[in-house]
Amino acid sequence: MTADLWLPWAPLAAACLHIIEEFLFPGGFPAWYRRWRGADSQGVTPRFLVIINGLLLFGAVEVAFVARSGQQLWWWLGLMGILAGNGLWHLFAAVRSRSYSPGMITGLLLYVPLTIYGLIHYLASGRVSWPAALAAVAVGGTYQLWSKLYHRVRSRSTAQPVRP
Repeated sequence: MTADLWLPWAPLAAACLHIIEEFLFPGGFPAWYRRWRGADSQGVTPRFLVIINGLLLFGAVEVAFVARSGQQLWWWLGLMGILAGNGLWHLFAAVRSRSYSPGMITGLLLYVPLTIYGLIHYLASGRVSWPAALAAVAVGGTYQLWSKLYHRVRSRSTAQPVRP
């Protein structure tokens, strides 16, 4: 089976396994995140997690159809930038919290290598240019930064005032 057949769908499969690791086996991501981030975790509600993971899965399906056509591969690379950034974030969070971050294993063993493999594959095929590929991965990789900013701002706007 050539990479052009399975590679477009690989982000969807990896995201499904990642979600399983975060929420089912071994699970516990929401509680772990609340322990680690404290007040900055107020925006990470069950509703938010369902919406963001639903959008991820929907986006992965859409990207697969676009990538299968061989067009606009920068969408695939941008999604993989998001996923690789998430995998590296899990590692960073585990080191900082000195505890296992649910999602770290799939993030590091699937997201990061898949991003590297796809980047090499699509560049070698000549179907995406270096500037477009690197820009897509870099832009996707910024997700963790604006997500952190979003959660920090949201947590401050929903914080309950402390009464004396």
